[in-house]
Amino acid sequence: MVGGRSSSGCAKGSMGSCKSPHVVLLLHVLLCSVYRCFAIGVDANQTANLLIDASQASARPISDTLFGIFFEEINHAGAGGVWAELVSNRGFEAGGPNTPSNIDPWAIIGNESSLIVSTDRSSCFDRNKVALRMEVLCDTQGANSCPAGGVGIYNPGFWGMNIEKGKTYNAVLYVRSSGSINVSVSLTGSDGLQKLAAANIIASGSEVSNWTKFEVQLKAQGTNPNSRLQLTTTSKGVIWFDQVSAIPLDTYKGHGFRKDLVQMLADLKPRFFRFPGGCFVEGEWLRNAFRWKETIGPWEERPGHFGDVWMYWTDDGLGILLLLWNDRGSQLMLLLNLSEDLGSLPIWVFNNGISHNDQVDTSSVLPFVQEALDGIEFARGSPNSTWGSLRAAMGHPEPFDLRYVAIGNEDCGKKNYRGNYLKFYSAIRNAYPDIKMISNCDGSSRQLDHPADMYDFHIYTSASNLFSMANHFDHTSRNGPKAFVSEYAVTGKDAGRGSLLAALAEAGFLIGLEKNSDIVEMASYAPLFVNTHDRRWNPDAIVFDSSQLYGTPSYWVQCLFNESSGATLYNSTLQMNSSTSLLASAISWQNSENENTYLRIKVVNLGTYTVNLKVFVDGLEPNSVSLSGSTKTVLTSNNQMDENSFNEPKKVIPKRSLLESAGEEMEVVISPRSFTSIDLLMESSDVIRTTGADSVSVSSI
Repeated sequence: MVGGRSSSGCAKGSMGSCKSPHVVLLLHVLLCSVYRCFAIGVDANQTANLLIDASQASARPISDTLFGIFFEEINHAGAGGVWAELVSNRGFEAGGPNTPSNIDPWAIIGNESSLIVSTDRSSCFDRNKVALRMEVLCDTQGANSCPAGGVGIYNPGFWGMNIEKGKTYNAVLYVRSSGSINVSVSLTGSDGLQKLAAANIIASGSEVSNWTKFEVQLKAQGTNPNSRLQLTTTSKGVIWFDQVSAIPLDTYKGHGFRKDLVQMLADLKPRFFRFPGGCFVEGEWLRNAFRWKETIGPWEERPGHFGDVWMYWTDDGLGILLLLWNDRGSQLMLLLNLSEDLGSLPIWVFNNGISHNDQVDTSSVLPFVQEALDGIEFARGSPNSTWGSLRAAMGHPEPFDLRYVAIGNEDCGKKNYRGNYLKFYSAIRNAYPDIKMISNCDGSSRQLDHPADMYDFHIYTSASNLFSMANHFDHTSRNGPKAFVSEYAVTGKDAGRGSLLAALAEAGFLIGLEKNSDIVEMASYAPLFVNTHDRRWNPDAIVFDSSQLYGTPSYWVQCLFNESSGATLYNSTLQMNSSTSLLASAISWQNSENENTYLRIKVVNLGTYTVNLKVFVDGLEPNSVSLSGSTKTVLTSNNQMDENSFNEPKKVIPKRSLLESAGEEMEVVISPRSFTSIDLLMESSDVIRTTGADSVSVSSI
């Protein structure tokens, strides 16, 4: 990616005079031979030239779908994360189907003299038979009277519920009893003393002799990020509870997603949305793999499952499709719908009969193939089709714009992968000839031995390795399937918990993908989210707990590439005397809000020196760059291992300033260990000049 080299000019020596590099080197050798020294304090600043050809002949369109996001249920990204459900183990199924069972994280309010809590298989939901049985031994009066606050159970949610003053929370629960009930449903502080909101469910024995659904609105009178939900009573008797839910009414577009987390995704302007995994799709064993048919329909009827790769239970509330009941009736909520909300194309990853530890023989894989065909029909089939009609009945008659499916995840080396893959490929191609299929096998260095529209490329490595891989696709064949870099990140000691160093190396890698966007169609960072209380993978793009969040430097790098998809790429050449730590690219893009056109120049400096960069842009009309409105955005920090945190969420974030000079020729100082993005505002859209031809509009290239 780096072009020819030229001399860096004079370097300032320790004696303060300007000398040629040869004189400085000779002086250094002489002094060291006398004093056995190792350095004489030569100024570390370097100079470089960046030559940009902004002519039509140089222009190349960047893939419309180059940068997107990959969502996986890992690190409690969904359960206890982006899905706004506050109750953990809401159906009491996490302890397994046999009773008595563990009800964790539910806990008891009271002691053995006042109540006995157990589980049984008496639920009205056939796929969720476990329910909680609470036998209250104390009463409103008498020798064994209940404490004033009552006895019962509480749920702390996912390491505390974030309850905010003035907001309303919708609580749903199913109740059965052998007698009349008076149950308090309340939101309290973590010790139960701070009452934030409460409502009572009062019913006669005849009203609750069978399972009955109750729904209450709880308006918070205070704020506490470490709250819990309580179900308490002061009346003797036996009460059964099942499917207890609490969700804030204020969610992203009313679809049940946590607003602040999804807004972070929206700010990335993702062009695609890969889901639901990842290893989550495979499972350690197939019996625990994600099964989409188990995640559709009313949430109360979903069996949930234990994700044995990332080792936690999920109620599958954040399934392919769910029905959320609230005061406005039924609302459709989908991972597919989240993709729509974000304006991105869905990419559905299907299990191909292979897990980490077991795999279906190709002769027996057809039921898994049919599972995928049914899923595609569910997503984009006619409302009159078997599975499309179910989607329509759930409130989404229009098909989803599903154009891509991935067959398996990281399974290329498995014994049965190619055989299973070909069964999937043939069946999907026959039924849906327009759908692009993604193979797990890497085709970047050699041709695939099976048909595919795209291939997965995953890379987790050190900062230096990833930065050097900016040119990995330079020599990839332009014939055949295109690359989908669906998982990339710097990991290991270079990454910390999200370091500047990791982000800069990733920025360099993305510049390489940008320059190779004729063969690289898509790219996404992984993992996307981490709940700080359950860090199963490190690092991650967005860190959160119940009430706070921040983007790591890697997240902010992605923000600085959010205008690249569908933009125009220009040839750019770096000329530098000695460094391989500098990478650069140039694109033109149009701001959709004000229709202004910009020439964006991105420069990554992974070195420890300042670079005085001279930029030369050819192919622009004279005086076409406007100084007013041209900006420079820099991501850097004092130490390459600096990270963001809840205490300092903005320690390492991009900082934007106006350019002091802007034009076809200009000088820019590139700080050490930095990522710089320069936006040159074009005076008009007709600024790109062709060689020996009339000017053309940037937007039409």
